[in-house]
Order: sequence, then structure tokens, then C-alpha cells
Amino acid sequence: MLPECQLFGTLGCHLCEQAEEVLMPLVEYGLLVELIDIAERSDWVELYGLRIPVLRRVDTGAELDWPFEAEQVVSFVGAPCPKA
Repeated sequence: MLPECQLFGTLGCHLCEQAEEVLMPLVEYGLLVELIDIAERSDWVELYGLRIPVLRRVDTGAELDWPFEAEQVVSFVGAPCPKA
């Protein structure tokens, strides 16, 4: 089973949109990704404001900073690589 992840970003962030595009094929293979808008909490803005988008594993708290590619995400979550 794939770990649940959170993608920290905010509306209007073009890098966050690019990260979502990278993650979409993996979501189709069962990766669960919750989109988190950092604007909802000041502590998230402080922690992630200069780093977004950031992919975070819920189970371990490990974080993967942008830029990342699908292969890096696959390695990060320990998933089998989807076929193109």
C-alpha cells in the first residue's frame, strides 16, 4: 500500500501546478495526495512559504522539496514505477 502524502502549496502558484501535473499519473496508480493550501495557517506559511511546493509523507513526515520528477516521487514513496 502506498503512503498517504500531502502537497503543500497555494493558489496561483505555477510551480505548485507543475507539481500536481507530476503527481497526477501516480495518483492514477493509487497514490493518495491531499492538497494543502499553506495560506490557511500562519505556521504553514512560515514553514513552507519559501519552499512550496513540498510533498510530505504523512506516515514518516519526510519531505520532498521542489523541483521533483515522477521518478523521484516513486523512490520517495517506495512505489513500483508505473509504465508509460
